[in-house]
Amino acid sequence: MAHDIESRLAVCSWSLQPETPESLVAHLREIGIPRVQLALDPLRENPAAWGKTAELFAAQGIEIVSGMFGTIGEDYSSLDAIKETGGVVPDKHWDANWANIQAVAGIAAALDLKIVTFHAGFLPHEESDPGFAKLLGRITKIADVFDANDIDLGFETGQETADTLRLFLEKLNRPSVGVNFDPANMILYGKGDPINALETLAPFLKQCHIKDATMTRDPGTWGMEVTVGTGEVDWPAFFSTLAKVDFRGHCCIEREADEQRVADIRTAREFVTQL
Repeated sequence: MAHDIESRLAVCSWSLQPETPESLVAHLREIGIPRVQLALDPLRENPAAWGKTAELFAAQGIEIVSGMFGTIGEDYSSLDAIKETGGVVPDKHWDANWANIQAVAGIAAALDLKIVTFHAGFLPHEESDPGFAKLLGRITKIADVFDANDIDLGFETGQETADTLRLFLEKLNRPSVGVNFDPANMILYGKGDPINALETLAPFLKQCHIKDATMTRDPGTWGMEVTVGTGEVDWPAFFSTLAKVDFRGHCCIEREADEQRVADIRTAREFVTQL
């Protein structure tokens, strides 16, 4: 299992905050993982710097295992703020997001990617909520444009319980759409035990993030992201559950806090491979 997982580890490019693909390559070399989940928005926004990414990576032997895109106006200052502003939920940004997403689908197709992940935004808990049908419609449109290019979509886990997310995915009923499971987000948002959540969402698993966190002591506020292996994710249970459900996808190390990202991602890699 350990050998198997090592070959499926990748690094989230945005964790390294690279200004250019060259600096991203240098960081990946330092970390010792030649696989990346690539943020696609820089390629869309800044083709001058990022236009040669595919050629550069091919020359350096770096594999892009998946892509990621963001949405406009997300405010992570509080749990309430992200609930209002996250993903493709806000009406005022939908037209611009939709234009960007279509462009990103084209970029992903040109890179020959098979999966792209994103934050859908806060999923309503009840099907009777008018927001449920709205989001279902938007996600269907997004899935259509990626499906047309044979690309799967993965929702980031986080702002809702595993049961809510599963209900939404069952209603959506698109085999190409599933989850990018992040155990730390369950803890950061206080949305339930990550291992139970993983079992609930197993039929929809497309990819995982490797990230760790500790619970908040103050309800209604964030937990704290910490270096992998020092938080509250039960990693032996996590990997044995992945083995039990026969997950064969990639596990991408993500680090979004602190200023020593390369060192922390190396620590995560060593921790996971030693398990």
